[in-house]
Amino acid sequence: MPAKTLDDMFFDGVKDIYYAERQIVKALKKMSRGAKDQALKAAFDKHLQETEGQVERLLEIFELLGKPARGKTCPAIDGILEEGSEILEEFKDSDALDAGLLAAAQAVEHYEIARYGTLKAWALQLGKPDIANILTVTLIEETKTDEALTQLANAAVNSKGKPKAA
Repeated sequence: MPAKTLDDMFFDGVKDIYYAERQIVKALKKMSRGAKDQALKAAFDKHLQETEGQVERLLEIFELLGKPARGKTCPAIDGILEEGSEILEEFKDSDALDAGLLAAAQAVEHYEIARYGTLKAWALQLGKPDIANILTVTLIEETKTDEALTQLANAAVNSKGKPKAA
């Protein structure tokens, strides 16, 4: 069996993030339904639309690579999304629910930022600037979403979860 290369690792990473994005689409729908804060619901809905576009861009990458679009199970994203599901269940009647959902969403964003940043660097290293450009578009979206979530947390959502004064 020939030795694995960076190209093999890059393709595995693309399959990994493709799986992750498809799981994130499902999770965002649940999180939007569960959120109480209207601005948070709107943020989840906006990111859902972006994520659907990101899946389309990944399909374009598979096409450029001449490979079938297949996901590879990603235990990391499965674990992060499971934490979000636990928050939905355990805090569903709590004023802190939205703060927990927002934190779970940011954990997802941080994973995506790390993955897309790595894939972009590898694409450039492998002489695939067209793919690196596609990945850059998504990386910028993910970074902006993370920043928007931070602003939303600081402006409104986190303070709603604080205990009420006696």
